[in-house]
Amino acid sequence: MGEFKYIKWFNQIDKNDIPIVGGKGANLGELTQKGLDVPPGFCVTAGAYNYFIDSENLGSEIRASISNLDVEDSIELQKASSQIQKTINEAKIPEDLADEIILAYKHLNQQIGVQNSEVAVRSSATAEDLPEASFAGQQDTYLHISGAEELLNHVRKCWASLWTARAIYYRENHGFDHFEVSLSAVVQKMVNSQKSGVMFTANPVNNDTDEIMINASWGLGEAVVSGAVTPDEYIVNKKDKKIIEKHIAEKTVMIVKKDEGVGTVEVNVGDFIGPEYINKQCLEEKEILLLAEYGLKIEELYGSFQDIEWGFDKDTNELYILQSRPITTLKGGTSVEKVKEEKELKMLVRGLPASPGIGSGKVKNIKDISEISRVEEGDILVTVMTNPDMVPAMRRASAVVTDEGGRTCHAAIVSRELGIPCIVGAKEASQMLEEGMEITVDATRGVVYEGIVLQEEEKEDKDVAVSSGVIDENLIHQLAPITATKIYMNLGEPSIIGRYKNLPFDGIGLMRTEFIFSNMIGAHPMYLVKTGQGQLLIDKMSEGIMMVAQEIYPRPIVVRLSDFRTNEFRGLKGGDEVEPIENNPMIGWRGVSRYISPEYEEGFRLECRALKKVREEYGLTNVWAMLPFVRTTWELEKVKKIMAEEGLVQDNSFKIWIMAEVPSVVFEAEEFAQMVDGFSIGSNDLTQLVMGADRDSGILNNMGYFDERNEAVKRAISILIKAAHKHGKTISICGQGPSQYPEFAEFLVQEGIDSISVNPDTVAYTRRLVATVEQRMILNKIRSL
Repeated sequence: MGEFKYIKWFNQIDKNDIPIVGGKGANLGELTQKGLDVPPGFCVTAGAYNYFIDSENLGSEIRASISNLDVEDSIELQKASSQIQKTINEAKIPEDLADEIILAYKHLNQQIGVQNSEVAVRSSATAEDLPEASFAGQQDTYLHISGAEELLNHVRKCWASLWTARAIYYRENHGFDHFEVSLSAVVQKMVNSQKSGVMFTANPVNNDTDEIMINASWGLGEAVVSGAVTPDEYIVNKKDKKIIEKHIAEKTVMIVKKDEGVGTVEVNVGDFIGPEYINKQCLEEKEILLLAEYGLKIEELYGSFQDIEWGFDKDTNELYILQSRPITTLKGGTSVEKVKEEKELKMLVRGLPASPGIGSGKVKNIKDISEISRVEEGDILVTVMTNPDMVPAMRRASAVVTDEGGRTCHAAIVSRELGIPCIVGAKEASQMLEEGMEITVDATRGVVYEGIVLQEEEKEDKDVAVSSGVIDENLIHQLAPITATKIYMNLGEPSIIGRYKNLPFDGIGLMRTEFIFSNMIGAHPMYLVKTGQGQLLIDKMSEGIMMVAQEIYPRPIVVRLSDFRTNEFRGLKGGDEVEPIENNPMIGWRGVSRYISPEYEEGFRLECRALKKVREEYGLTNVWAMLPFVRTTWELEKVKKIMAEEGLVQDNSFKIWIMAEVPSVVFEAEEFAQMVDGFSIGSNDLTQLVMGADRDSGILNNMGYFDERNEAVKRAISILIKAAHKHGKTISICGQGPSQYPEFAEFLVQEGIDSISVNPDTVAYTRRLVATVEQRMILNKIRSL
C-alpha cells in the first residue's frame, strides 16, 4: 500500500509519528504494531490537511477571520470560529487527495469484506509540543459513516473542528502559531458493540494500583463514558488475576446505531434486547479475565496506568481495543483502605451517588425537623428528604442518605457544597437503616455497607492541596487549563469560602442567599419588618455577602436574592404568621412575583439595602444581583424600579442578571435580553418545567424524565443563548447538568455559552472537562436523542 502520499495505515505508524498522524492515530498505530486487536483502519495525514488548506487558498481567509480577534470576547470568538469552520466545510477537497481517501476506503472495505463498510472518523491533533491533555477532545468524532461521499464530508468536518472557539483560544493564550498545528483524520472500522465499556489498570476510586476496574454495559460505549447508564463494575486483583468484587447494576438504557442516517440513539434495554438483560451480568467471567489480561499488556507497553475503551463485536464477539490513554484522574492523595479485610462487605441499601466520598458512623434516622438536634458530629443523617432547616445537622454529619431525590435535589446540592458524602434515591433507606446502627456510606459507588468497613486516608498531594486551599492561587491557575468558557462557582454557605477561594474559578456565578437567611438571620423578613428589626437583616445579609466578595475580589459575585418557597419561608421564625399555605409551592409565590407583592415588598427592600451596603460601605463593587424565577417582562420592570428606588441602579458597574428557568423567559428571550445584563440558566427548574417532571421525584429521576439532555430542554437553552448574544448580553448556566453529563457540557460550549457555574467539588473537574471536551466522549450521542 505504498502508493499513497497522504494515507498511513495503522501498521505503518507508531507512537513516534505524532507529527504525521496526531496523538490518537499514533496511539492506535502503536497498539496495532504490538499485536493488539484494534479495529483496522488508516489515517489521513496532517500533510493532507495542510495540502487542502494551501490548495484551496484558505489560509488567507482564516488569517482574516482571526486578525485582531479579541479572544476574551466570547461572542466575537464564536463568530470567528463559526466563519472559519463554514469556510472549510464549503471548500472542495483537491481531486487527487479525494481519490486517495476513496481508494484507501476501498482497500479497507476489502480488508473487512464489506462494500461501503461503516467507519468511525476521529480527529487526531498534532502539535507535539502542546500538552496532550490540553488538546484532547477539542476536535470531533463521527460514528457509523458509510460510503465514499459521506466519508469525504466527515473528514472535512474533522479538519474544520481544528478551529473550534476553544482551540483558537488555547493557542492564542499560549502563544502558538495557529498554522503550526495540523490535524489528521483517523478512519477505522466501526465496531457495532454488543457490550462495551472502559477499563482502568489502576483503580481510580481508591487509587489502588494493584487493582483493575472494568465498567461494562450493553451496546456502544458512549453510554458508559458519558454516564447515561450505571454500568456493571468488576474489580480484578492484578497479582493473582482473581475477580475480587462484582457490582451488577440496573442497566436501563443502551446506545445503538440509528436505524437511518448517521449517528447513534439511546434506547431502553428492556424494549431492545429484553427485560431480563436489565439486571443481568453483562460480562462472563472469562471475558472479564480476558480484558484484564489485555489491560496488563497495554499497561506494560506504555509503562503507565491506562484508561482503555473496549468493545465486544456484536457479530463475532471478538474483543477490540478502541482507545488507550494514561489515567489522568489518578491521585496520590485520597485512598480507600479496607480496614477489616477479613470481613466480607455486606450491602444494606443502594442509591444514586450524589456527592462523592466515604463516611462512616452511627445512623440517626430523622423523621421530623424537630429531631435534627439528635444528629451529632460524625453521625450518618438518614431521612426521606432533607430541607433547608436540616442544614445545621448536615454540617455535623459524616454522610447523608435519603429515600427520595435525584442528583439535583436539596440533599445532593447542599452535600456537594459542604463536601460530605451523600446518596439519594435509596428508596427504603429510612426503613432499612435503623437508629444507632453502625454503617459505611460509599457515595462514590452509591452503596451503604453494614459496619465500619471502609475509610478514607488523605495524604498531601497536588489535588488534595488544591481542594483544601493550601496552594498559592497563582500556582493553581498555572496548573489549571485555560478555557474560553468562564468557569464560575456556586456557593451558599459564606463561611466555607476560605476552603474554596483558591480553586480555579473565574467568579461566583450563583451565590444563594437562602443559607444566610436560615443560618445567620433565622427570622422571616416580614416578621423583622413588623417587629422593627429590619436592620438585623440588612446587617447579617451584608455580612454574609461581604465575607465572600472580599475573599474573591475583583472576581465577580452574582448574588441571587431570596428564592425560598412558601413552605421554606414558613420554617423561619415568624414565618407561620405571614406565609400562606400553597398546594404546590415549587411553582407558587416565589422569586420576583414575591418581591413586587405588597405582602413582601418591604422585605425585598431590606434585601436591596443589604446589597447596597456591601457595594457602597464596603466598596465591594464586584457584587451583582440575580433575580430568581422571573416570569414576565412587566414584573421585571416593576422590580427594577423598586431596586432603583433603593439605590441599585443598573449601569456599567452594577449588573442585573435574571435566572432563566421558566419557559416564558425562553419564549420572550429577546425582550428579556434587552432589559438585563445577563442570564443564568437554572437548568434544574427549567428542565422540571419544560418536562413537567418534579425534580425531587426519585421515581421520575430513575425513569429518566428529569434530564437536561432532553432535546426540548436543549432547544430552549439554544434559544436563550442566541437571544442573549444577539443583544450582546452574557449567558451562564448554574445547574448540575454540565458537571454531571460531559456531553451536555460539550453541547453548551458548542452553542456558545459564556460561562458555566458549578458546585465547588466539580470546579477543577469542569474546567478540565471544558478544556479537553472529555477526550473519551462521543459527540453524536446527544444529537441523536
